[in-house]
Amino acid sequence: MAVFRCRVVSAPGKVLMTGGYLILERPNPGLVLSTSARFYAIVKPFLEEIKLDSLAWAWTDVKVTSPQLNRESMYKLSMKNLTLQSVSRQVYTGESGNPFVEQAVQYSVAAAYATTDKDRKEVLQKLLVQGLDITILGSNDFYSYRNQIEARGLPLLPESLAALPPFASITFNSGESSGENSKPEVAKTGLGSSAAMTSSVVAALLHYLGVVDLAHVKGTADLDVVHIIAQTAHCIAQGKVGSGFDVSSAVYGSHRYVRFSPEVISSAQVAIKGAPLGEVVIEILKGKWDHERTKLSLPPLMNLLLGEPGTGGSSTPSMVGAVKKWQKSNPEKSQETWKKLSEANSALETQLNTLCKLAEEHWDEYKKLINSCGSLKPEKV
Repeated sequence: MAVFRCRVVSAPGKVLMTGGYLILERPNPGLVLSTSARFYAIVKPFLEEIKLDSLAWAWTDVKVTSPQLNRESMYKLSMKNLTLQSVSRQVYTGESGNPFVEQAVQYSVAAAYATTDKDRKEVLQKLLVQGLDITILGSNDFYSYRNQIEARGLPLLPESLAALPPFASITFNSGESSGENSKPEVAKTGLGSSAAMTSSVVAALLHYLGVVDLAHVKGTADLDVVHIIAQTAHCIAQGKVGSGFDVSSAVYGSHRYVRFSPEVISSAQVAIKGAPLGEVVIEILKGKWDHERTKLSLPPLMNLLLGEPGTGGSSTPSMVGAVKKWQKSNPEKSQETWKKLSEANSALETQLNTLCKLAEEHWDEYKKLINSCGSLKPEKV
C-alpha cells in the first residue's frame, strides 16, 4: 500500500513602508510589512509508487504547474549534480521557464543532500526518485485584474475584485517593451510575488524532504534555513544580489530589516560557472548572514490599505538601475536626498513606536483617539 505524502506551505507578500532604495546599502534600515496576500506551494510525489531498481536511477522527474498562468513544465533532475534539465516547457503556451522556481528546486534539493544525516539518506533518496510534483498558486491581490473587471462591466472597486474566483487566471501585459520602461510579462501589483513564490516553494520542498519541520516551529532555526536558501535562489534567479527585504518578509513576516552583506552569496554566484552545487550550499549555510531583523507591527486598530493605480507594477530591476545611474551622475545631490529620506524614515519609525507604546500603556485613551480620527472625512485629516 502506497503512503501519499503532500506538503502545502504559504508565504506572504510585502509592503516596504520606508527604506526604498536606501535599504540597498547597509546599515540603512527598512520597515517592511507582510500582507494578507499569500503564495501557496503544494509538493507531492510525481509517482505514487517506485520500483526496486529505481533507486539506481541517475535522473528523476520534476513537474511544475501554475494553473493561473495555464502553464506546465517538465524537468529531469540529475541525482548526481542536482541540476534541472528542461524536458518540455510550458505545455500549454510554449513560453520559457520560471528561473525562480528552477533555482528554488535546485537549491532546496542540494540543501537536503547537504544537511541530511547518513541514516536518513535512503529516505531522502526514495522521496526524490518518486519525483516532485509542484503546484504554485498566488492570491489575486498579487496581480492586476483591471481588464477582467472592466470586461464584466463592473466598477473598479474592492467588491468587484472580491467577486472574482480565488486564484483566477492572470492577465498578461500586451505589447512589447524594453529598456528602462520595460514591464514584467505579467501585470502585477508590486507585492513581491517572485519573493513570496520562491520562499513558498523552498519552504514546501525543505519541509517535504525533511530538512525542516514547519508544522512544529520552535524558535527560528528552521526558518533561518528556509531564509538562507530562498535568498540565495532568489538572487541567482534575478541575476543580482538585491537587499533581500522581500524574501525576509516572506519568511519571517513584518519587521525592521537591515540587509545582509552581498559577499555571503558570492559562492552561489561562482556556482553558475560550474562549481558543485552541493558544496556551494554547505558554504552558504555556514556563511556569516549578518542581516538584522527587529520586531515590527502597525499600531493597534490601524490597517494599511493598498490600491492599484494602473495595469500592474513596474520592473524593479530597471527602476533600481535608473536610480543608481542617477546617483553616479549626481553624487552630491543624491547624498543630500539620501540624508533627508533617512531622517524622514527615522521620524516615521519613531512615531509608530510611540503609538504602539501609547496603546500598550493607555489603551482606553488610545482607542478613543483612533476611533475619533477614523470618523473624520479625508479632507479634514
